[in-house]
Amino acid sequence: MNYKALYFLILLLSSTLLWSQDEAANNLVVDGNKEHNQEEYIGAESQYRKAVSIAPNKTEALHNLGNTNYRIADYGSASQRFFQTQKNSNLKEEKHAAFHNLGNVYMQQKDYTQAVEAFKNGLRNNPKDEETRYNYALAKELLEKEKQEDQQDKHDQDQDKEGDQDQEKKDDKGKQEDPKDEGDKEKKENGEDGDPKEDSKDKPKEDKPKNQEKEGDSDKKKQPPPKPKLGQISPEQVKSLLEAMNNQEKGVQKKVNAQKAKGVPVKTKKDW
Repeated sequence: MNYKALYFLILLLSSTLLWSQDEAANNLVVDGNKEHNQEEYIGAESQYRKAVSIAPNKTEALHNLGNTNYRIADYGSASQRFFQTQKNSNLKEEKHAAFHNLGNVYMQQKDYTQAVEAFKNGLRNNPKDEETRYNYALAKELLEKEKQEDQQDKHDQDQDKEGDQDQEKKDDKGKQEDPKDEGDKEKKENGEDGDPKEDSKDKPKEDKPKNQEKEGDSDKKKQPPPKPKLGQISPEQVKSLLEAMNNQEKGVQKKVNAQKAKGVPVKTKKDW
């Protein structure tokens, strides 16, 4: 048996099969492109998937399937297809397009860090593409803005946390007795003049001095004695008359039984 001839036959059949598969995949890609251009994204996705199932490493099918996923906002699938495209391609132009579109996917997801890296890789494969350069600059700007906003949010959270702590301190302080209330309480306990009040339970009561003047007595002393009214005598005159009567009564003690001592019959009004 001629093994060499058999080897070439198998190689020919394999090549023919691969050619047939690639041709079929190409036809599916063409059909998918038509539907994609007509914005029939569901039908286009179906055609591209068939092409990928026949030729898993066919970069054109992978890239176009990623575009369709992007159009229907299936960003997870789109990023996966663009990554597979750049990985399976040996052409810088295909790698550039895959990284450019991958950057656009990350922009839609607001993942600006990944977007910057994707656009940067796109520029490495095609430094002259102005659209990729513009998207790269925009992604960097948005990333910087996001960092600033994160810092501001962190600052605000710290401020809110400090504010909550201050409020807690105020609340705790409010629970304590107000110094003003303490002062009022102390006044009540000590008296209006601030001197401590003596506890009647602990200390015996003291009688006031007998010669202590009542309120208004001093004012009365300052006032002149009232003038005697007509037909009346003053207290001083009454006192003098009483003393005179007593002296007279002592002088005539021997005549008490015979004659009663008579006083001057005057009407007096007690004025003290």
